[in-house]
Amino acid sequence: MKTVSDRLASLAEPGYADFQAKLIPSVPREKILGVRLPALRALAKEIKGDDEAAFLAALPHGTLEEDLLHAILVGRERDFAAAVAEVDRFLPFADNWATTDILRPKVFARHADETLPYIRRWLASPLPYVRRAAVGFLMAYYLDGNFDPGILALPAKIPQEEYYVGMTVAWFYATALAKRWDETIPYLRDRRLPVWTHNKAIQKAIESYRVPPERKEYLKTLKIK
Repeated sequence: MKTVSDRLASLAEPGYADFQAKLIPSVPREKILGVRLPALRALAKEIKGDDEAAFLAALPHGTLEEDLLHAILVGRERDFAAAVAEVDRFLPFADNWATTDILRPKVFARHADETLPYIRRWLASPLPYVRRAAVGFLMAYYLDGNFDPGILALPAKIPQEEYYVGMTVAWFYATALAKRWDETIPYLRDRRLPVWTHNKAIQKAIESYRVPPERKEYLKTLKIK
């Protein structure tokens, strides 16, 4: 019977791995197999029971694709406590933006109040990709139905020196501008973000089709030179 690693290897495309290596520079090329996301999602549907438990227990993994598959499997966990435990166990091993950005446990949206204390703890992590994941959870689950204005202050407070942390914080505020303009615009108008994050958030908002043209023109006046 093929192991998960064997099945991933059979789906590998070296040319696609070369392409991914350019997009995800924090992962060494030799750790990238080149398995496309639809194939990973299809494989995740086939892994169940003891095979899933054994795979999730085998941390750290040796390839990017194993990490991505792990994140997909954790994302489908329906039990809230189990999902938190799995995220807690997995996040310290995350070493790239692709893994953190695919990690989206749907159960968190149904338990927003219970999830928030854990997100606050992850935001305080010394590990940059743990912080990136936490900002991603805020962006995915708290800018729509679970919105509270206080949520907007959280990403602004975390260390953002690492490129992939600053980028996701900028992405968060650009998304918030599209969804919650009135509550979010003071963060740009009053310059509450680091300069790089401030300007990148404006850039992303201007590039977004969800922000009306007149608001984009106003955002241009808020850029810090």
